[in-house]
Order: sequence, then C-alpha cells, then structure tokens
Amino acid sequence: MGTEVQQHGSSPPLPPDEGYWEALLQEGEYAAESDGPQQKDAQWDKLGDNHNSGSQPGIPTGAQADWEQVQQVFDADTTVELRVIGYNRGGLLVEWNSLRGFIPASQLTESPAPNDNHYRRESLASFVGKLLKLRVIELDPVQNRLILSERAAQVQPGTRANVLNSIDEGDTCEGQVTNLCDFGVFVDLGGLEGLIHISELSWGRVGHPSDILARGDTIRVYVMSVDQDEGRIALSLKRLHPDPWQTVEQRYEVGQIVEGTITNVVDFGAFACIEEGLEGLIHVSELAEGHFLHPRNVVSEGDVVRARILNIDGQARRLGLSLRR
Repeated sequence: MGTEVQQHGSSPPLPPDEGYWEALLQEGEYAAESDGPQQKDAQWDKLGDNHNSGSQPGIPTGAQADWEQVQQVFDADTTVELRVIGYNRGGLLVEWNSLRGFIPASQLTESPAPNDNHYRRESLASFVGKLLKLRVIELDPVQNRLILSERAAQVQPGTRANVLNSIDEGDTCEGQVTNLCDFGVFVDLGGLEGLIHISELSWGRVGHPSDILARGDTIRVYVMSVDQDEGRIALSLKRLHPDPWQTVEQRYEVGQIVEGTITNVVDFGAFACIEEGLEGLIHVSELAEGHFLHPRNVVSEGDVVRARILNIDGQARRLGLSLRR
C-alpha cells in the first residue's frame, strides 16, 4: 500500500507520553516475573539474557562478532531466519548464535488474542522449534536488547527507510490497521508500522483499542514523532480533531441543560459524556434527592440523562453536572 503524506499546518505536535515506546515491550520483558516462579521453566526465559554481550573491553570475540553481524543486518535492512527456543506471555525468544532475541507477540503475523490466556499460551508454545523469517527492529548491545519482527520481514529491503524519509512530524497520512494490543494500535504506513498509543486514540475514555478500530481498517493518522535511528513512528488519531476541552468554556455555560450518556459509575458518583472527549462528573450528592445505597441504584452505564452544568474548568479538564437541579 502506498504512503500518502500531507503537511499538517497546525502547531507542533505534543511529545509522546513518558514511557510511550516502553509499552511496546513491557509485556515481554516483565511477563515471566508477573506470571510467578511456577512459570519459569525451560520455555519461559526472560528477555535480555545475552551473556557477555556488549561493545566494551573484555567482551568475548564470539559475542562481539555476533553483535557486529546483527548491526550489519540491521543497516542493510535484510531479513534472517532464526529458530524459536522459548516463549513467555509477551512473545517469543529466538537464538542468534551466542545472542538471544525477542519477538513481541504484537510483531507476529498472526498475533494471539491478548484476552484469552490459555489460547495465547498454547499459540505461543506452538512456535517453539520453528524457523521464522525476521527483521531486526531494535538493537542495543549495552542493554543486551535485540528485538525482531516477523511482520516487518514481509516488506522488501529499503522500504522501511523510504517510508521514514517520506514522513515528517506534523504530517497526516493514511495507513491500515495491522494489529490491536492492550497498549495501542499498529498501523502499516506502506512498509513500516507506526504505533498509536491507547492514550492517542481518542480525547475520550477508551477501554480497549478494539472499541474504536478493527484489524484491516484504513484510517488517517497524525504523525507525532519520527525516530530515524530507531525506525519508530509515533502516531495519533485524536490529534486530527480539536481538543474539546480547549473550547468548552466558549461552547457551554453554567446552568445549561445538556444530554449525556453515563460512561462510568463509581462510589463517589457517575461520569457522563456530553460529546466525544468531553466527560462531566455527577457527584453522588447531585445524582438524586433522598438516600440511596450506591450511585448504581440511580444510574447505569449506557443510560442517557439530562443534566444541568454546575461548573466548567477547561484548563483543569473538569465539568460538574447535576441531575437534581
């Protein structure tokens, strides 16, 4: 699919959230620990177990030569075939001579469902012993980090570099959704994938990326940042639209009656969405007259209500609502 790029004339994009790209790897790096010691068998090795690897004095010749080979493959943008030797909840472990590399589950051509732990484990376990065609997407000898992708290996050499060179921060471009994970959405921009972090999908509340997008969707995205060295593109869906909180005080006023949909019910009240990305809080004291055990005795998620605006604070992103008045 070709890449269509248009210059975006608005102000420069905000930087990605702190830890933005770490979300891509956190499942793989910490799953073995979170799953408990009973899971640490021969097939549940942890990422980063590259013995004596690095680029510092005293490194064994074999390990140093292996890292140099990895760097050459990465620079040439070519693919390699490696055997899967293990797995954890986050993905697969492969062996590259004296080094070990990691393939996040999100980078497999057929990524297992994240919400079905039994099926996910069986699916990942079935890869052990198989040879996979892979492309290096990140390497850091000092941190013993070698990340590979099966999906990235599907494109021709040089394609990823061409996409990187044709896209700039602030552009809008078209792409196709290739995978949805708990932390966000991967979008193919014509041979290189960008990531929309879940926080960049909508100005409103998002329970899971699948609530908004589906694999195969063709969408327009805003380019937040481009990292030429790491081959990473951070994307946003919500920044194609104005932040509703920036103009909330010009469009609404205290005392106004608005219609909204209950999106969340908590002990201290309920949240109601009056437009996409704009939620107000109905405090428990403003839900109804008299006494009741819990806000859920008054409203439920999905209810459409009419409420009066009590206060507006666009800068603090707060909107107070009442069902009583």
